[in-house]
Amino acid sequence: MARLQDKVALITGGESGIGLSTARLFVSEGASVHLVGIDEDKLRTAVHELGQGNALSSVADVTDEDAVARAVAAGVDRFGRFDIVVSNAGISGEVAPIVDYPSDVFSRTLAVHVLGAFHVLKHTIPHMPDGGSVIITSSVVGLIGPPGVSAYVAAKHAQVGLMRTAAKELASRRIRVNTIHPGPTSTPFQDDIEMRSTHLPRDEAAQAFDAMIPLGRHTSAEEIAHGMLYLAADESAMVTSHRLSIDGGMSG
Repeated sequence: MARLQDKVALITGGESGIGLSTARLFVSEGASVHLVGIDEDKLRTAVHELGQGNALSSVADVTDEDAVARAVAAGVDRFGRFDIVVSNAGISGEVAPIVDYPSDVFSRTLAVHVLGAFHVLKHTIPHMPDGGSVIITSSVVGLIGPPGVSAYVAAKHAQVGLMRTAAKELASRRIRVNTIHPGPTSTPFQDDIEMRSTHLPRDEAAQAFDAMIPLGRHTSAEEIAHGMLYLAADESAMVTSHRLSIDGGMSG
């Protein structure tokens, strides 16, 4: 039997990158998916790819609590519940030292990652059956502190704190809550960060980041999706309040 047979997953940031790769893998393992994102065209394309019978999409900015509540309600109307919640929406923020970092960008970056994850958990948890799984996409920088990306680092560390509190609050219902920490992953999102950080063309910037990874290469979005699958599936029934690193050794 498929590992997620008849499960229902909500995935924010589900229209591209790690979110979409996770959705593809979940559907192949028997799940239905509700994709929440901000790009309506990409969401529509993703649902078409995954199959109307397997997927639903909603447009919502996770910093807007009312929009999140409406999206969750739409998913509950269609599927009845969420067995798995993947809080994956994110932005990279600015690349600048703290003294030059724009305060509005700092606030927006924390809002998307931290307030957004809070909104998602707040509104989905009442619709999760006992024994479910919540996964928050943090980052390798949620475990370390590189220079120049203070907002992103602060936001990704804060998600770990939110995860730990949620894990304790939901333990009596056997709902486990974990963070996943991708290292540099081959997506346009990561390409943008690398080019802005190094001021190099994409391929050269990627090579510079490869040099920082002990295993010597970027992770693929599909490899991160398999980590998501483990945390979503019954095999991880005793894994909670855990930080799963898939970073080629960067945080070691």
